[in-house]
Amino acid sequence: MKSLDELLSKGIEGRRVLVRADLNVPLSDGAIADDGRIRAVLPTLRALLDAGARVIVMSHLGRPKGAPDPAYTLAPVAQRLGELLGRDVTFASDTVGTQARDAVDASVLVLLENLRFNAGETSKDDAERGAFADQLAAFADFYVDDAFGAVHRKHASVYDVAARLPHYAGYLVAREVEVLKRLTEQPDRPYIVVLGGSKVSDKLAVIEALLAKADKLLIGGGMCFTFFKAQGKAVGGSLLQEEMVDTCRDLLARAGDRIVLPTDIVAADRFAADAQTSIVDEVPEGWLGLDIGPETVKQFGAVLGTAKTVFWNGPMGVFELKPFASGTRGVAEAITQTDGFTVVGGGDSAAAVRALGLDDSAFGHISTGGGASLEYLEGKALPGLIALEA
Repeated sequence: MKSLDELLSKGIEGRRVLVRADLNVPLSDGAIADDGRIRAVLPTLRALLDAGARVIVMSHLGRPKGAPDPAYTLAPVAQRLGELLGRDVTFASDTVGTQARDAVDASVLVLLENLRFNAGETSKDDAERGAFADQLAAFADFYVDDAFGAVHRKHASVYDVAARLPHYAGYLVAREVEVLKRLTEQPDRPYIVVLGGSKVSDKLAVIEALLAKADKLLIGGGMCFTFFKAQGKAVGGSLLQEEMVDTCRDLLARAGDRIVLPTDIVAADRFAADAQTSIVDEVPEGWLGLDIGPETVKQFGAVLGTAKTVFWNGPMGVFELKPFASGTRGVAEAITQTDGFTVVGGGDSAAAVRALGLDDSAFGHISTGGGASLEYLEGKALPGLIALEA
Protein backbone atom coordinates (compact mmCIF):
# COMPACT_ATOMS: atom_id res chain seq x y z
CA MET A 1 0.00 0.00 0.00
CA LYS A 2 1.16 3.51 -0.77
CA SER A 3 1.20 5.71 2.31
CA LEU A 4 -0.41 9.06 2.93
CA ASP A 5 3.06 10.55 3.36
CA GLU A 6 3.84 9.51 -0.22
CA LEU A 7 0.84 11.51 -1.39
CA LEU A 8 1.78 14.51 0.75
CA SER A 9 5.29 14.47 -0.70
CA LYS A 10 3.87 15.12 -4.18
CA GLY A 11 2.75 18.61 -3.26
CA ILE A 12 -1.03 18.62 -3.33
CA GLU A 13 -1.94 22.25 -2.70
CA GLY A 14 -5.23 22.99 -4.39
CA ARG A 15 -5.72 19.36 -5.49
CA ARG A 16 -8.87 17.45 -4.59
CA VAL A 17 -8.61 14.38 -2.36
CA LEU A 18 -11.53 12.01 -1.81
CA VAL A 19 -11.29 10.44 1.66
CA ARG A 20 -13.29 7.36 2.66
CA ALA A 21 -13.80 7.66 6.41
CA ASP A 22 -15.72 5.45 8.83
CA LEU A 23 -18.06 7.92 10.51
CA ASN A 24 -20.63 5.26 11.39
CA VAL A 25 -21.15 6.63 14.89
CA PRO A 26 -23.88 5.59 17.34
CA LEU A 27 -26.75 8.07 17.56
CA SER A 28 -29.18 8.67 20.43
CA ASP A 29 -32.22 10.81 19.62
CA GLY A 30 -30.30 12.27 16.70
CA ALA A 31 -27.25 13.17 18.80
CA ILE A 32 -23.84 11.50 18.56
CA ALA A 33 -23.40 9.14 21.52
CA ASP A 34 -19.71 8.33 20.88
CA ASP A 35 -17.46 10.37 18.56
CA GLY A 36 -14.51 7.96 18.69
CA ARG A 37 -14.68 7.14 14.98
CA ILE A 38 -14.73 10.81 14.05
CA ARG A 39 -11.68 11.49 16.18
CA ALA A 40 -9.87 8.52 14.59
CA VAL A 41 -9.81 10.10 11.12
CA LEU A 42 -8.71 13.57 12.28
CA PRO A 43 -4.94 13.04 11.82
CA THR A 44 -5.40 12.13 8.15
CA LEU A 45 -7.78 15.03 7.49
CA ARG A 46 -5.53 17.54 9.28
CA ALA A 47 -2.48 16.39 7.30
CA LEU A 48 -4.31 16.83 3.99
CA LEU A 49 -5.76 20.21 4.92
CA ASP A 50 -2.41 21.45 6.24
CA ALA A 51 -0.88 20.49 2.88
CA GLY A 52 -3.40 22.74 1.15
CA ALA A 53 -5.59 20.01 -0.32
CA ARG A 54 -9.30 20.39 -0.94
CA VAL A 55 -10.86 17.46 0.89
CA ILE A 56 -14.09 15.58 0.14
CA VAL A 57 -15.02 13.18 2.95
CA MET A 58 -17.46 10.31 2.41
CA SER A 59 -18.88 7.70 4.79
CA HIS A 60 -21.86 5.51 5.54
CA LEU A 61 -23.99 5.54 8.68
CA GLY A 62 -26.25 2.70 9.71
CA ARG A 63 -28.10 0.47 7.25
CA PRO A 64 -30.48 2.54 5.13
CA LYS A 65 -32.02 0.64 2.23
CA GLY A 66 -30.32 2.37 -0.70
CA ALA A 67 -32.49 5.50 -0.49
CA PRO A 68 -32.46 8.68 1.64
CA ASP A 69 -33.65 8.17 5.21
CA PRO A 70 -33.56 11.13 7.63
CA ALA A 71 -32.81 8.79 10.55
CA TYR A 72 -29.38 8.11 9.03
CA THR A 73 -28.30 11.55 7.84
CA LEU A 74 -24.66 12.51 8.39
CA ALA A 75 -25.62 16.12 9.20
CA PRO A 76 -24.84 15.76 12.95
CA VAL A 77 -21.49 14.22 12.02
CA ALA A 78 -20.62 17.21 9.84
CA GLN A 79 -21.29 19.53 12.76
CA ARG A 80 -19.16 17.48 15.16
CA LEU A 81 -16.36 17.10 12.61
CA GLY A 82 -16.22 20.88 12.23
CA GLU A 83 -16.07 21.33 16.00
CA LEU A 84 -13.20 18.87 16.34
CA LEU A 85 -11.22 20.29 13.42
CA GLY A 86 -11.96 23.89 14.38
CA ARG A 87 -12.96 24.80 10.83
CA ASP A 88 -16.00 24.98 8.58
CA VAL A 89 -17.31 21.76 7.07
CA THR A 90 -19.70 22.10 4.16
CA PHE A 91 -22.36 19.40 4.33
CA ALA A 92 -23.71 18.20 1.00
CA SER A 93 -27.27 16.96 1.33
CA ASP A 94 -26.78 14.35 -1.38
CA THR A 95 -23.91 12.06 -2.42
CA VAL A 96 -23.29 12.69 -6.12
CA GLY A 97 -26.10 15.09 -7.12
CA THR A 98 -26.27 18.82 -7.61
CA GLN A 99 -25.76 19.65 -3.93
CA ALA A 100 -22.61 17.53 -3.78
CA ARG A 101 -21.17 18.93 -7.01
CA ASP A 102 -21.79 22.53 -5.94
CA ALA A 103 -20.27 21.91 -2.51
CA VAL A 104 -17.16 20.29 -3.98
CA ASP A 105 -16.69 23.20 -6.41
CA ALA A 106 -17.09 25.88 -3.75
CA SER A 107 -15.53 24.46 -0.57
CA VAL A 108 -12.21 23.37 0.91
CA LEU A 109 -13.74 20.71 3.17
CA VAL A 110 -16.93 18.82 2.28
CA LEU A 111 -18.77 15.92 3.88
CA LEU A 112 -21.06 14.08 1.46
CA GLU A 113 -24.39 12.69 2.64
CA ASN A 114 -24.63 9.00 3.63
CA LEU A 115 -23.21 6.83 0.85
CA ARG A 116 -25.80 4.14 1.54
CA PHE A 117 -28.56 6.50 0.44
CA ASN A 118 -27.43 5.39 -3.04
CA ALA A 119 -28.13 1.74 -3.92
CA GLY A 120 -24.93 1.60 -5.97
CA GLU A 121 -22.77 1.77 -2.82
CA THR A 122 -23.60 -1.73 -1.59
CA SER A 123 -24.83 -3.31 -4.84
CA LYS A 124 -23.73 -6.85 -5.68
CA ASP A 125 -23.93 -5.87 -9.36
CA ASP A 126 -20.49 -4.75 -10.57
CA ALA A 127 -21.92 -2.38 -13.17
CA GLU A 128 -24.26 -0.61 -10.75
CA ARG A 129 -21.53 -0.33 -8.14
CA GLY A 130 -19.06 0.84 -10.77
CA ALA A 131 -21.39 3.55 -12.05
CA PHE A 132 -21.66 5.01 -8.56
CA ALA A 133 -17.89 4.76 -8.13
CA ASP A 134 -17.42 6.68 -11.40
CA GLN A 135 -19.52 9.55 -10.02
CA LEU A 136 -17.60 9.63 -6.74
CA ALA A 137 -14.20 9.42 -8.43
CA ALA A 138 -15.09 12.34 -10.70
CA PHE A 139 -14.92 14.64 -7.66
CA ALA A 140 -11.20 14.21 -7.04
CA ASP A 141 -7.62 13.76 -8.21
CA PHE A 142 -6.63 11.28 -5.48
CA TYR A 143 -8.29 8.74 -3.19
CA VAL A 144 -7.38 8.03 0.43
CA ASP A 145 -8.95 5.18 2.37
CA ASP A 146 -8.97 5.78 6.11
CA ALA A 147 -12.07 3.67 6.88
CA PHE A 148 -10.62 0.51 8.36
CA GLY A 149 -14.03 -0.45 9.74
CA ALA A 150 -15.26 -0.86 6.15
CA VAL A 151 -12.30 -2.53 4.39
CA HIS A 152 -13.95 -5.95 4.62
CA ARG A 153 -16.82 -4.70 2.42
CA LYS A 154 -16.73 -4.83 -1.39
CA HIS A 155 -18.54 -1.52 -1.68
CA ALA A 156 -18.21 1.19 -4.31
CA SER A 157 -16.50 3.73 -2.04
CA VAL A 158 -14.14 1.13 -0.60
CA TYR A 159 -13.24 -1.12 -3.52
CA ASP A 160 -14.25 0.41 -6.86
CA VAL A 161 -13.20 4.03 -6.37
CA ALA A 162 -9.64 2.90 -5.64
CA ALA A 163 -9.45 1.39 -9.14
CA ARG A 164 -10.34 4.77 -10.65
CA LEU A 165 -7.94 7.12 -8.85
CA PRO A 166 -4.36 7.07 -7.56
CA HIS A 167 -4.92 5.55 -4.12
CA TYR A 168 -3.28 5.73 -0.71
CA ALA A 169 -3.80 4.35 2.79
CA GLY A 170 -4.65 6.92 5.44
CA TYR A 171 -2.85 6.97 8.77
CA LEU A 172 -5.59 5.00 10.52
CA VAL A 173 -5.73 2.17 7.96
CA ALA A 174 -1.94 1.92 7.88
CA ARG A 175 -1.77 1.69 11.69
CA GLU A 176 -4.53 -0.94 11.86
CA VAL A 177 -2.77 -3.15 9.31
CA GLU A 178 0.57 -2.72 11.11
CA VAL A 179 -1.01 -3.84 14.40
CA LEU A 180 -2.84 -6.83 12.92
CA LYS A 181 0.28 -8.00 11.11
CA ARG A 182 2.03 -7.96 14.47
CA LEU A 183 -0.71 -10.21 15.89
CA THR A 184 -0.70 -12.66 12.99
CA GLU A 185 2.97 -12.92 12.04
CA GLN A 186 5.24 -12.94 15.10
CA PRO A 187 3.40 -12.01 18.31
CA ASP A 188 5.49 -11.88 21.47
CA ARG A 189 4.55 -14.78 23.75
CA PRO A 190 2.59 -15.66 25.75
CA TYR A 191 -0.11 -14.52 23.32
CA ILE A 192 -3.47 -14.36 25.13
CA VAL A 193 -6.79 -13.82 23.33
CA VAL A 194 -9.96 -12.74 25.17
CA LEU A 195 -13.21 -13.35 23.29
CA GLY A 196 -16.69 -12.36 24.36
CA GLY A 197 -19.91 -11.31 22.76
CA SER A 198 -23.12 -13.21 22.24
CA LYS A 199 -22.75 -15.87 19.56
CA VAL A 200 -20.22 -18.64 19.01
CA SER A 201 -21.19 -18.69 15.34
CA ASP A 202 -19.96 -15.09 14.95
CA LYS A 203 -16.54 -15.99 16.34
CA LEU A 204 -16.11 -19.59 15.17
CA ALA A 205 -13.78 -18.79 12.28
CA VAL A 206 -11.55 -16.56 14.41
CA ILE A 207 -11.46 -19.16 17.21
CA GLU A 208 -10.32 -21.76 14.68
CA ALA A 209 -7.66 -19.42 13.30
CA LEU A 210 -6.39 -18.31 16.70
CA LEU A 211 -6.19 -21.83 18.12
CA ALA A 212 -3.19 -22.27 15.84
CA LYS A 213 -1.54 -19.03 17.02
CA ALA A 214 -2.56 -18.12 20.57
CA ASP A 215 -1.30 -19.70 23.79
CA LYS A 216 -4.63 -19.21 25.61
CA LEU A 217 -8.17 -18.27 24.59
CA LEU A 218 -10.23 -16.83 27.45
CA ILE A 219 -13.92 -17.06 26.57
CA GLY A 220 -16.67 -15.07 28.28
CA GLY A 221 -19.83 -13.27 27.28
CA GLY A 222 -22.99 -14.96 26.07
CA MET A 223 -20.98 -17.32 23.88
CA CYS A 224 -19.58 -19.15 26.90
CA PHE A 225 -22.95 -20.81 27.61
CA THR A 226 -22.84 -22.87 24.44
CA PHE A 227 -19.44 -24.15 25.61
CA PHE A 228 -20.96 -24.85 29.05
CA LYS A 229 -23.73 -26.89 27.42
CA ALA A 230 -21.05 -28.84 25.53
CA GLN A 231 -19.52 -29.68 28.93
CA GLY A 232 -22.89 -30.85 30.24
CA LYS A 233 -23.44 -27.85 32.53
CA ALA A 234 -26.83 -26.28 33.20
CA VAL A 235 -27.30 -22.92 31.51
CA GLY A 236 -30.90 -22.07 32.49
CA GLY A 237 -32.39 -19.50 30.16
CA SER A 238 -29.00 -18.07 29.13
CA LEU A 239 -28.17 -17.29 25.53
CA LEU A 240 -27.55 -20.61 23.81
CA GLN A 241 -26.84 -21.73 20.25
CA GLU A 242 -28.02 -25.33 20.40
CA GLU A 243 -26.79 -26.02 16.86
CA MET A 244 -23.23 -25.08 17.90
CA VAL A 245 -22.96 -27.39 20.93
CA ASP A 246 -21.25 -30.21 19.03
CA THR A 247 -18.86 -27.71 17.44
CA CYS A 248 -17.93 -26.35 20.86
CA ARG A 249 -17.43 -29.86 22.19
CA ASP A 250 -15.01 -30.55 19.33
CA LEU A 251 -13.14 -27.27 19.95
CA LEU A 252 -12.72 -28.09 23.63
CA ALA A 253 -11.42 -31.57 22.81
CA ARG A 254 -8.85 -30.19 20.38
CA ALA A 255 -7.79 -27.19 22.42
CA GLY A 256 -7.37 -28.86 25.81
CA ASP A 257 -6.35 -26.32 28.44
CA ARG A 258 -5.72 -23.61 25.85
CA ILE A 259 -9.42 -22.65 26.01
CA VAL A 260 -10.22 -21.19 29.44
CA LEU A 261 -13.89 -20.87 30.40
CA PRO A 262 -15.49 -19.02 33.33
CA THR A 263 -15.67 -20.81 36.68
CA ASP A 264 -18.48 -18.63 38.05
CA ILE A 265 -21.29 -16.59 36.55
CA VAL A 266 -23.43 -13.63 37.62
CA ALA A 267 -26.96 -14.95 37.08
CA ALA A 268 -30.21 -12.97 37.25
CA ASP A 269 -33.86 -13.89 37.55
CA ARG A 270 -34.66 -11.54 34.66
CA PHE A 271 -32.98 -9.22 32.19
CA ALA A 272 -33.14 -5.93 34.09
CA ALA A 273 -30.90 -3.58 36.04
CA ASP A 274 -32.93 -4.21 39.20
CA ALA A 275 -33.10 -8.00 38.83
CA GLN A 276 -32.27 -10.37 41.67
CA THR A 277 -28.75 -11.70 41.13
CA SER A 278 -26.64 -14.60 42.37
CA ILE A 279 -23.10 -15.89 41.82
CA VAL A 280 -23.34 -19.48 40.51
CA ASP A 281 -21.18 -22.10 38.82
CA GLU A 282 -24.17 -23.39 36.83
CA VAL A 283 -27.23 -21.35 35.89
CA PRO A 284 -30.48 -22.62 37.45
CA GLU A 285 -33.66 -23.09 35.47
CA GLY A 286 -35.49 -19.83 34.87
CA TRP A 287 -32.39 -17.69 35.46
CA LEU A 288 -30.06 -16.01 32.96
CA GLY A 289 -26.28 -15.79 32.94
CA LEU A 290 -25.43 -12.12 32.27
CA ASP A 291 -21.78 -11.69 33.29
CA ILE A 292 -18.69 -13.59 34.35
CA GLY A 293 -18.24 -13.84 38.12
CA PRO A 294 -15.56 -12.38 40.42
CA GLU A 295 -13.51 -15.61 40.61
CA THR A 296 -13.39 -15.74 36.83
CA VAL A 297 -12.21 -12.14 36.72
CA LYS A 298 -9.34 -13.14 39.05
CA GLN A 299 -8.64 -16.28 37.01
CA PHE A 300 -8.59 -14.40 33.69
CA GLY A 301 -6.52 -11.62 35.29
CA ALA A 302 -3.89 -14.12 36.42
CA VAL A 303 -3.53 -15.47 32.88
CA LEU A 304 -3.42 -11.97 31.42
CA GLY A 305 -0.72 -11.05 33.92
CA THR A 306 1.65 -13.42 32.08
CA ALA A 307 0.90 -12.02 28.62
CA LYS A 308 3.28 -10.32 26.24
CA THR A 309 0.57 -9.90 23.60
CA VAL A 310 -3.20 -9.54 24.18
CA PHE A 311 -6.08 -9.33 21.71
CA TRP A 312 -9.54 -8.65 23.17
CA ASN A 313 -12.80 -8.71 21.22
CA GLY A 314 -16.22 -8.79 22.85
CA PRO A 315 -17.57 -7.84 26.30
CA MET A 316 -17.74 -10.35 29.14
CA GLY A 317 -21.35 -9.54 30.00
CA VAL A 318 -24.17 -7.07 29.54
CA PHE A 319 -21.94 -4.13 30.47
CA GLU A 320 -24.65 -1.60 29.59
CA LEU A 321 -26.48 -2.60 32.82
CA LYS A 322 -24.49 -1.74 35.95
CA PRO A 323 -24.99 -5.07 37.83
CA PHE A 324 -23.47 -6.93 34.88
CA ALA A 325 -20.56 -4.62 34.00
CA SER A 326 -18.00 -5.83 36.55
CA GLY A 327 -16.70 -8.70 34.41
CA THR A 328 -15.95 -6.51 31.40
CA ARG A 329 -14.46 -3.81 33.60
CA GLY A 330 -12.31 -6.28 35.53
CA VAL A 331 -10.92 -7.94 32.40
CA ALA A 332 -10.31 -4.57 30.73
CA GLU A 333 -8.42 -3.32 33.77
CA ALA A 334 -6.37 -6.53 33.88
CA ILE A 335 -5.44 -6.00 30.23
CA THR A 336 -4.24 -2.46 30.96
CA GLN A 337 -1.97 -3.80 33.70
CA THR A 338 -0.08 -6.25 31.50
CA ASP A 339 3.46 -5.47 30.39
CA GLY A 340 2.74 -6.64 26.86
CA PHE A 341 1.27 -5.19 23.67
CA THR A 342 -2.50 -4.93 24.02
CA VAL A 343 -5.10 -4.61 21.27
CA VAL A 344 -8.83 -3.97 21.69
CA GLY A 345 -10.54 -5.40 18.62
CA GLY A 346 -13.12 -2.72 17.94
CA GLY A 347 -16.90 -3.03 18.03
CA ASP A 348 -18.55 -3.57 21.41
CA SER A 349 -15.18 -3.89 23.15
CA ALA A 350 -14.14 -0.38 22.12
CA ALA A 351 -17.60 0.89 23.08
CA ALA A 352 -17.25 -0.75 26.49
CA VAL A 353 -13.87 0.91 27.11
CA ARG A 354 -15.44 4.32 26.58
CA ALA A 355 -18.76 3.55 28.30
CA LEU A 356 -16.96 2.34 31.42
CA GLY A 357 -14.82 5.48 31.52
CA LEU A 358 -11.53 3.64 31.00
CA ASP A 359 -8.50 5.46 29.61
CA ASP A 360 -8.00 4.72 25.89
CA SER A 361 -4.29 5.41 26.22
CA ALA A 362 -3.90 2.51 28.68
CA PHE A 363 -4.27 0.11 25.74
CA GLY A 364 -1.66 -0.35 23.04
CA HIS A 365 -4.22 -0.01 20.27
CA ILE A 366 -8.01 0.27 20.04
CA SER A 367 -9.22 -0.83 16.63
CA THR A 368 -12.01 1.04 14.86
CA GLY A 369 -13.17 -2.07 13.01
CA GLY A 370 -14.48 -5.07 14.92
CA GLY A 371 -15.64 -7.07 11.90
CA ALA A 372 -12.66 -6.07 9.78
CA SER A 373 -10.12 -6.95 12.47
CA LEU A 374 -11.71 -10.37 13.05
CA GLU A 375 -11.75 -11.17 9.34
CA TYR A 376 -8.11 -10.12 9.04
CA LEU A 377 -7.18 -12.43 11.92
CA GLU A 378 -9.15 -15.23 10.26
CA GLY A 379 -6.87 -14.86 7.24
CA LYS A 380 -9.54 -13.55 4.88
CA ALA A 381 -8.64 -11.29 1.97
CA LEU A 382 -10.25 -7.90 2.65
CA PRO A 383 -11.50 -6.11 -0.51
CA GLY A 384 -10.54 -2.64 0.67
CA LEU A 385 -6.95 -3.69 1.36
CA ILE A 386 -6.74 -5.61 -1.92
CA ALA A 387 -7.80 -2.41 -3.71
CA LEU A 388 -5.16 -0.32 -1.94
CA GLU A 389 -2.45 -2.85 -2.76
CA ALA A 390 -3.30 -2.91 -6.49
